[in-house]
Amino acid sequence: MKVFSATDIGQKRQMNQDFIYVSEEPVGNLPNLFVVADGMGGHNAGDFASRYGVSVVVESVRQDKNFNPVKIMRNAVEAANREVLKQARDDTSMAGMGTTMVVCTLVGGYAYVANVGDSRLYMAGDALNQITQDHSLIAEMVRLGELTPEEGRRHPDKNIITRAVGTADEVRIDFFDMKMEEGNKIVMCSDGLTNMVEDSRIFAILNDTEVEDKAKALVDEANANGGLDNIAVIVVEV
Repeated sequence: MKVFSATDIGQKRQMNQDFIYVSEEPVGNLPNLFVVADGMGGHNAGDFASRYGVSVVVESVRQDKNFNPVKIMRNAVEAANREVLKQARDDTSMAGMGTTMVVCTLVGGYAYVANVGDSRLYMAGDALNQITQDHSLIAEMVRLGELTPEEGRRHPDKNIITRAVGTADEVRIDFFDMKMEEGNKIVMCSDGLTNMVEDSRIFAILNDTEVEDKAKALVDEANANGGLDNIAVIVVEV
């Protein structure tokens, strides 16, 4: 397994509210752990939400006595939701903060994924397939057929998300599992990548044999296309 990761402030923002965590070594009962979080909130609240939320996830996984990866990830994301929400309620300067979160672990030839928000996980084999579903207003309109995917991509409200960690007492988490084959790649990223780089271009970069660090190449591509948001990318090659 090869892992590449990168995060960047982008070309327009004053602060990086994206945060990533990468461990190829065991964390608690999980053999590895990968997390991408994209914070939201004014001042430094979004930055705090993503960093703190991920730290709670990692600590929860470390202490969890379960062996089922889905249970471990569920417990971890629910713990992050409680703790980020508590901080937002205790500190008025952080009211309304929250974070997207996509979590992945590879166990016994399978990838297990938990997702809240519009940060994404793709699997690349013969094609690039988006595994997670965006929890956003515009993505829901696209799914209902009210907008085409291209209209959704250009829509001014595309960043309005319908689920986040730390914004409500209960958090709804999507779970996925995929069988991994040799040569498959996993891409986890914030919308700072996907709003700037088409899926076809992401796939081309992943398959470019001249590019060693795929994560850095994807970040560079997003910045070259305008870098309107923070960018976070993890690439896992099986």
